[in-house]
This record gives sequence, C-alpha cells and structure tokens, in this order.
Amino acid sequence: MCKDCGCEQANHAHGHRHVDADGRELWHRHDHDHEEHTHGRTIMVEQDVLGKNDAIARENRQWLDRHRITAFNLMSSPGAGKTALLEKTLAMLPEGLHPTVLVGDQETDLDAQRLRACGKRVKQINTYSSCHLDAAMIARELGTFVDEHANLLLIENVGNLVCPASFDLGEHVRVAVLSVTEGEDKPVKYPVLFNSADAVVITKTDLIPHLDWNMAQCHSFIRKSGSRARIIEVSARTGEGMDVWIRYLQAMMRHEQ
Repeated sequence: MCKDCGCEQANHAHGHRHVDADGRELWHRHDHDHEEHTHGRTIMVEQDVLGKNDAIARENRQWLDRHRITAFNLMSSPGAGKTALLEKTLAMLPEGLHPTVLVGDQETDLDAQRLRACGKRVKQINTYSSCHLDAAMIARELGTFVDEHANLLLIENVGNLVCPASFDLGEHVRVAVLSVTEGEDKPVKYPVLFNSADAVVITKTDLIPHLDWNMAQCHSFIRKSGSRARIIEVSARTGEGMDVWIRYLQAMMRHEQ
C-alpha cells in the first residue's frame, strides 16, 4: 500500500524521502524479508519518519501564521464526500474568505478539475505510492502556489482512514469526514483519526431515509473514540447543514478577515 509510512505489507518494504542540497526530493527504499524484520527496527523507522515530518509541519504552520492563513486538513475514507463538500463550500464562502485548495490523490486530477470549476485556486498533488499527504508535500506549495492572496487553505487529503491521521501537515484544524453510507461504527474502528479531529462532518445526510442509519449511535461512537470534536451534519447535495459548516470555518479562522 504505502511505501512512505511503513504500512506496506508486501515484502515489508520501508523507506524514506529527503531533499538534497539542490532541492530535489530523493526516495530511498529498503526491502527485506519477514525474518529480518524486528519490532524495534519498525519503531525506529516510524519514529524517524514521523519526527522529520513533524519538524517540517511546524515550519509549515509558522509560515502560515506569518502570512495569516488558516489551514484545514480534511481526511476521510475514499468516497466519503470530501470533494462534494468542498465544491459546496467554495460556492458558499462569504466575502473576506480567500481560499486556496490542495487536493491529494495517488493518481489523476479528477477532483481538482471539479473544484477548479468553482473558479478558485486549486492544485492537485499526486502521491503515487503513498497513501497520504505529508508535510514536505505541503511545504513545496507554500510561497509558490499558496501565496499571500489567500487567507484560507483547504487541504483534501488522500482517501484513507489510517495513515493521514499520523502525518501532521502543519494545519490548524483537522476535519474528519464521515458519510452515512459507511456505517456508524467507523469512529471506533478507526479511533486515531476521529480522536485527533477538531471537527467531524457527517455527510450525505439526504440519503438517511434510504439507509439503516442511527445518527444518535454515530454520535455515541464518535465520543467513544475519545473525540471531543464539533459534530456537523451536512448534505452537500441539498445544502442542509452547510450554513453550520461555513460558520464553523469562519469561527476557526485564526486572523481577522
């Protein structure tokens, strides 16, 4: 699956990225058999990768703060409705909010194309072998694509409920997106994402009449994950609840608009 964070199981491949003196990103892969793999080595590799990522993320957050930009990192499983939520969000943003959008996917720019149709600045980041964005990918866009004309950075992470939760991008606000088509128990099955989220947006609520869905049970599971996040229920298709989501975005802005 992912060759960056160590979650790939086939042949236990691990590796890391780094940037050389000329600014080129280099990837080093380390393959070994199961017999060579030790628990201690795994922990050391993961700590090294996450430690380097966290250092870059802190620099990203400092850059964003200096330029008075508030960043939101949207994470979910594939198909949960992140792109639809962002489409509706871009169409409804009030004056004073000037967004730039970064979209993460392993391949294609289909989601970015949809969001560009809203008339906003949008860039696709393809991660290829990686199942998540990382801080270095975001750092390359700061001061280049993300500039001083923005005060809001919306990041659509790669669809994955596991690895994105472990990689700080330098965002100020973490948003877990959960669709009603996924089942109420996702927060307790994947607690790291929901526990670390500042907000949980429950999407596709217009489909509830056609599903065996229990909203109260979903809220309970979110709290059982240890989450104290703000819970917002929306339908991007009908617009129901979108005003609450937009007000939340405004309330979380770190600088005057």
